[in-house]
Amino acid sequence: QVQLVESGGGSVQAGGSLRLTCAASGTTYSRGCMAWWRQAPGKAREGVARIHTDLGFTYYLPSVEGRFTISQDNAKNTLYLQMDSLKPEDAAMYYCASDRQSVCYFQPMRTEQYTYWGHGAQVSVSS
Repeated sequence: QVQLVESGGGSVQAGGSLRLTCAASGTTYSRGCMAWWRQAPGKAREGVARIHTDLGFTYYLPSVEGRFTISQDNAKNTLYLQMDSLKPEDAAMYYCASDRQSVCYFQPMRTEQYTYWGHGAQVSVSS
């Protein structure tokens, strides 16, 4: 079992920054690939970024690449998403998710690849 708890959401103006945090606990095997997802009202959930927790390679949704950075602190069992140059279209509920390492090799990202999910953190961006 894995437990994931997001924090750090909030409201910012366009161009601003936020950092999301995901506190993780549970079996290491099921936290081999960790990801951030988002879902805006009326839209499908989309994968924003993911990281292979052992090898460190990452993937980003093209629309956020260069603006968002996924990182981890293994000692603290924490995942981060630094979001810079935020745009109104980035507004959504952001979710932390995890599963085994092999999931990080799958393309495209699909929700069914991830077994464990947090409850989400709301991000609002005003223009």
